Amino acid sequence: MFDQILQFILTGITVGATYALVALGFAIIYNASDVVNFSQGEFVMLGAMSTIALSAGNGLPLWLAAACSVAMVICVGLMLQRFAIAPARGASVVTTIIITIGASIFLRGLALLLWGKDIFGMPHFSGEVPLRIGEATLLPQNLWVMGGASVLVLGVHYFFNHTTHGKAILACSCNRTAAHLVGINVGMMMLIAYGLSALLGSLAGILVAPITFTSYDAGVMLGLKGFSAAILGGMGNPMGAVAGGLLLGLIESLAAGLISSGYKDAIGFVILLLVLFFRPSGLFGKASAERV
Repeated sequence: MFDQILQFILTGITVGATYALVALGFAIIYNASDVVNFSQGEFVMLGAMSTIALSAGNGLPLWLAAACSVAMVICVGLMLQRFAIAPARGASVVTTIIITIGASIFLRGLALLLWGKDIFGMPHFSGEVPLRIGEATLLPQNLWVMGGASVLVLGVHYFFNHTTHGKAILACSCNRTAAHLVGINVGMMMLIAYGLSALLGSLAGILVAPITFTSYDAGVMLGLKGFSAAILGGMGNPMGAVAGGLLLGLIESLAAGLISSGYKDAIGFVILLLVLFFRPSGLFGKASAERV
C-alpha cells in the first residue's frame, strides 16, 4: 500500500508541476494587467505541437526545434497583448475574458488547420528506462518535468524580486497610473509579462509532451486545470498559484489511484468550488478589504 501511495505521489508531483507552470502564467498576467488569460493553455499546446512539427517534420535537432518553438510562442503572446488586449484597455472584465477566449479558439483552430486532429508524441529527452524508488517507478522525463518546473519557478521568483524589470511589473500591478508617473513604461512592462507567460506555457508543453502526448485541443483541459490551480492557490499570489498547481496534481493523482480514475477531474473541480465558497482569495491569497 505504501509503494502504491508513493507511486501516486510521484505521478501527482509531475502532473502538478505542469499545472504549476500554467497557473504561474495565469498569475503573472493577472497581476500585471488584471486580465484572466484563457488562451494560456494554447501556449502550452503550441509549444509542444510546433516543437514536434519542427523536429519530426523538418528534421531539426530537438533542442533547436524547442528553442524556435519557444521564440514563436513568445511572439504569439506579444501579439496577443499588443493587438487584442492593449486596444481594449479600460474595458470590463467580461470583455477581456471574451477576448482571451476568442484568442484561444483562434489559436486552436489554427493548430487544427496546420496539424490536423492526430495525436502526436515527442521522444523522451534522456531515454525511457524507468528509475525505481522502492517498488515505485519514475521515468527520467518525470525528472525533467520536476527539475524544469523548479528552475523556471525559481527564475520567475528571482526576476520579480531582484531585477529592475520585474519590480517595475510589480509596480504596474499595484498602481499603473503611479508607475507611469514615476517613469515606468507601462506598455513595455505589459509586453514583458505576456512574453514571460508565453515562455512558461511553451516550456511546460515541451517538457510534458513526451509523457502525455499532445494534439490541437490539448490546451483546453490544461488551461482549465491551470486556472483552477491559480484560483486554488490565490490568483494574486504567483508562488501561491505554484503551490495550488502542485496540490491539485497530488489530489488528482491520489483520487484516481485510491478512488477511481473516473472521478479525477471531478474531485479537483469540487475542491476548487469548496475553496471559492469558503475562501474566495485562495488558500495562499490575502483576503481583500475595501473601505466604504
